[in-house]
Amino acid sequence: MARVLDFVFFLYFASHIPITIFIDAQAIFPSSYFPAQVVALKDWYCREYRDAMMMDPPQWFLSFIYCEFIFQFPFFFVAAYAYFKGAAKCKWLRLPAAVYGSHVATTVIAISYYVFTHDFSNSKHPGPRDLKERSTLFAIYLPYLLIPVLLMLDAMFSAAYRPAPSGYNASNKKRR
Repeated sequence: MARVLDFVFFLYFASHIPITIFIDAQAIFPSSYFPAQVVALKDWYCREYRDAMMMDPPQWFLSFIYCEFIFQFPFFFVAAYAYFKGAAKCKWLRLPAAVYGSHVATTVIAISYYVFTHDFSNSKHPGPRDLKERSTLFAIYLPYLLIPVLLMLDAMFSAAYRPAPSGYNASNKKRR
């Protein structure tokens, strides 16, 4: 990994694999599919941070989880591998990274809007009651907004994804 951003993106994608399998997938699969400790972890998280969306997901939120599981999850492995090698060695990653970043940022903007504006007083499960609790829940989702935006900007503007100038020899870094 040549760049700090490659390391950050590698950690993001590598850590997202177990989160998707053990936490997010609980929104779409029966809890009997998961170890009791993992179910207890999700339940604790939902109670502690008052994330009613994960306890009783609205249909629109479920659509985001299905997209994550079906489309994004396979990409996590590819992206983790590519960023481990470094973006400069995996220039093909530019377009998929930009698409992923823009998609995820868009979904988290919708989630954030819901967190700050929805009336959770009639929810089946406890949701945030005040601005402090809403801000705390938003802070949990914030890395999933900031890193995809950073990923998208990096894919669009970084020289790491661009081919070396013609006549450039990368091994001795001199022009021929």
